[in-house]
Amino acid sequence: MRDVAVIGVGETEFGELWDRSFRDLGIEAGLRAIEDAKITAEAIDAVYVGNMSAGKFIDQEHVSALVADYAGLADMHLPTVRVEGGGACGAVALLQARMAIASGMHDVVVVGGAEKMTDVGDVQAAEILASTADQEWESVFGATFAGLFAMMARRHMHEFGTTREHLASVAVKNHKNGALNPNAQFRREVTLETVLSSPMVAEPLGLFDCAPLSDGAAALVLCAMDEARKYTDTPIRIVGSGQASDFLALHDRRSITTMDATVAAGERALKAAKLEPKDVQVAEVHDNFTITEILAIEDLGFVEKGKGGPATLEGLTALNGKISVNPSGGLKARGQPVGATGVAQAVEIVTQLRGQAGKRQVVGAQRGLTHTLGGTGATAVVHIFERGD
Repeated sequence: MRDVAVIGVGETEFGELWDRSFRDLGIEAGLRAIEDAKITAEAIDAVYVGNMSAGKFIDQEHVSALVADYAGLADMHLPTVRVEGGGACGAVALLQARMAIASGMHDVVVVGGAEKMTDVGDVQAAEILASTADQEWESVFGATFAGLFAMMARRHMHEFGTTREHLASVAVKNHKNGALNPNAQFRREVTLETVLSSPMVAEPLGLFDCAPLSDGAAALVLCAMDEARKYTDTPIRIVGSGQASDFLALHDRRSITTMDATVAAGERALKAAKLEPKDVQVAEVHDNFTITEILAIEDLGFVEKGKGGPATLEGLTALNGKISVNPSGGLKARGQPVGATGVAQAVEIVTQLRGQAGKRQVVGAQRGLTHTLGGTGATAVVHIFERGD
């Protein structure tokens, strides 16, 4: 199997982008990645696209062909593939593209992720997101997406003494990081008091504990490592990947305070990379709700189970802390166009490992990790990246 490197990255700004279509966003991110990689269209062997629900958000299916068409690649007749995995679809697309290159089938592949979520009303958008939970045994009985994560938060509080202040500290940290990210949806800091006093969405989660609805896109160019230096002096190797699944409905899971799919995906990625959690300096983890980040840093082994809240409040996961978590601002502040999430996380890690993150740069970052969830954790994907020096 061949080593695979990222040689190009690109993303749009994230937010309520009513003046730009799904097509506009996807092409903008893709062209930026191709320009960054300094390749021509003729070098591309395939395109993988992460998209969760264009059929419901914008009434458009067959997204892979759409992307090829509007990217000017239709007459090249490239294989283009849409990948769906809930909120993890971008990360799964990246995994599929990596495997295609590692196997020798392709040499250069573009990976994109995009979602246009604000063309429908907030209630409809929330229903579309909730469709990644179990429709027959959860949603039909009135369980909202926020409500399901609120159950996890309340149980974590019961088992480990986690407080609302611990949850709020995740939002405070990520908004502070997002204020340094020019592409973030929310580029201003918030105080602990602001988060704690925000309107309740699903107790104990308030408005500022929840990631927003967003439009946006991100893209990567992958290449076989032995060819990567033809295009860049700073190839970033993908040294480990892991994907895992779990029961769709919360009531079937072994625990709702540990995401077993995250544990398994993380262990597989670290084993493949021959690394331990302590070897990672920067991580982009799924934080669609504040409790999700706390669970992620515990389940990935960055902190002891039950200590994720105190670790965040004490600054261990702050920018240039023990491990820098979500320097982009995460889903919470950068935004949450679900199809783009896993790819945008990789864009941030590559930018960090190149030393190009500006004011949010993690000093001395050599290795980074991305963690992306589908639904309430029934799918988890972890990728580990390393400077190719």
